[in-house]
Amino acid sequence: MKIASAKDLEKIRKAYAPSLYHPEGIKINVGMASCGIAAGALEAFEKAVEAFEDDDRINVCRTGCIGFCEVEPLVEILADGRPRVLYKNITADKIIEAVEDYQNGASKKKWILGQMRDPRCVLEDDLGNPIDKIEPIEGIPFLEDVPFYKNQVKVALRNCGYIDPDEIDAYIAKKGYLAFIDALHNQEPKKIIETIKDSGLRGRGGGGFPTGIKWATAAKHYGDRYIICNADEGDPGAYMDRSILEGDPHSVLEGMLIAGYAIGSRQGYIYVRNEYPLAVKRLLTAIKQAESYGLLGDNIAGSDFSFHIKISTGAGAFVCGESTALMASLEGKVGRPRAKYVHTVEKGFRESPTNLNNVETYANVPAIVLKGAGWYAGMGTEHSKGTKVFSLVGKIQNTGLVEVPMGASLKQIVFDIGGGVPKKKKFKAVQTGGPSGGCIPERFLDLPVDYQKLAEVGSIMGSGGMIVMDQDTCMVDVARYFLDFLKEESCGQCNPCREGIKQMLDILTSICQGNGKDGDIELLEELGAMVQKFSLCGLGTSAPNPVLTTILYFRDEYEQHIHDKKCCAGVCKELFHYEIDAEACTGCQVCFRKCPQDAVSGEKKKTHSIDQTKCIKCGICYEGCKFDAIKIC
Repeated sequence: MKIASAKDLEKIRKAYAPSLYHPEGIKINVGMASCGIAAGALEAFEKAVEAFEDDDRINVCRTGCIGFCEVEPLVEILADGRPRVLYKNITADKIIEAVEDYQNGASKKKWILGQMRDPRCVLEDDLGNPIDKIEPIEGIPFLEDVPFYKNQVKVALRNCGYIDPDEIDAYIAKKGYLAFIDALHNQEPKKIIETIKDSGLRGRGGGGFPTGIKWATAAKHYGDRYIICNADEGDPGAYMDRSILEGDPHSVLEGMLIAGYAIGSRQGYIYVRNEYPLAVKRLLTAIKQAESYGLLGDNIAGSDFSFHIKISTGAGAFVCGESTALMASLEGKVGRPRAKYVHTVEKGFRESPTNLNNVETYANVPAIVLKGAGWYAGMGTEHSKGTKVFSLVGKIQNTGLVEVPMGASLKQIVFDIGGGVPKKKKFKAVQTGGPSGGCIPERFLDLPVDYQKLAEVGSIMGSGGMIVMDQDTCMVDVARYFLDFLKEESCGQCNPCREGIKQMLDILTSICQGNGKDGDIELLEELGAMVQKFSLCGLGTSAPNPVLTTILYFRDEYEQHIHDKKCCAGVCKELFHYEIDAEACTGCQVCFRKCPQDAVSGEKKKTHSIDQTKCIKCGICYEGCKFDAIKIC
């Protein structure tokens, strides 16, 4: 079947939608993104398939990540006329019992994350309530009221965790491709560009450049225009783009189609890192399905518009997240940035006008075109519209993906949604923007998160990574760690970045080893300013951010390392040792049993001691002590 109109999409939607909301029998949706698979979802899925393969009343399906990675594997179970229930931590040994529990009324409250009040995405506003007149299960919270989900507004993540990413009909049932077909048949390219401009959508890949202006500039230049999707997500701890590609790949394809039509392009490329095999697999499936429906290829939907998409896998170089380095790599050259006095919208890929946006940016586009610029611009702040996806990682209770309106405070994201710091430890800082981002201290927790406000405190939005740090984090070591990463990832072609980062790293390493001296802090500030000002590309100009912000907000830690030769967080091994507090020690022998070096000695119910000559400062005893008897000295 070739789709030629919105009516064709409506036929598919009406045929498939019942299986999403009112399935025959019982439907089991297993979260099969990378996070779920790593937690055991694949084994659970295979166990369920094997157990119910002869039962026509039970259908086992896969979905993407619904965001709450901390409690994976997540399994949703639903049946017509009954509430949709989301079970947490359902591994292979639990999944059969979870299905039986659902059949018997869902009484295992400890296994249940919540029941869904309304599973529609933001585009489905004309279907009525898909689960209307269904009696909720008493004693089980609605998923929309669970703190992790309560303040979220899902636009880019609207379908992730709710549909099978390998089924194009599932995407169409959620009003997928309707925005593109409507734009193709009923709107001029200029009107689409104006819609994107008016929406206030900014690039979600890091720089935050206005998307509509980029599209308009690319459309003005003559030649073979190209559309590129940057899926080279290289920030440590960031996996927003990966989750969208694994959970809703068609939203990205549709966004690229709309962009291609708007600027007059016939060819698109998705540059995705080779370390994302599941994302690549699902993208390939999505492209083949779109081609089979005539949504990709020549003369799409009976029009004179043709568009093709190819996938290119990168080798994992962090610098290839930079637009010109990415395009060089796409051309088969070494992935090195070039000076941007000539912009890529004028001369980019193959010296032709090129529009490059990242995965999240394209995923937003269909929703904006379908719902209107005013709807999207109604969310967020004055200069940062819409929503933003963040990955919450580090010392936080609820790790996972969250999508909130721009302007939500750090406190809302870290504490209300993320659940705060575990083990009753004190919050210290949060780093936004990946390895080139700044470290923001506790006093700025009420800061609204948008492009301007983060820049004011020395950080950046980046692609959306958030790394939370607690009292046991050494901020000097944090700066050293990220600078070590950036040194390895620098392409090395410009002196300020190549030599400046190396010299800063040498100084930080010396400080962490107890060899810091007077003047080191000032030299770091001087070198950081030089690297920021004179580096060729964004990697170098933003690389000093972790160093400069930790000096600005945690200067006392640098001074303790240099002058007092102390690391109060107990991270820099040359600057501390562990001791057992005789008054607090109960002689429980947990530290005695766990120590890998046999450095702890003592009898049961008597005070223990640590042999400093054997201790390797691994921290196992410190983490395992429930009585705070082991101190960092």
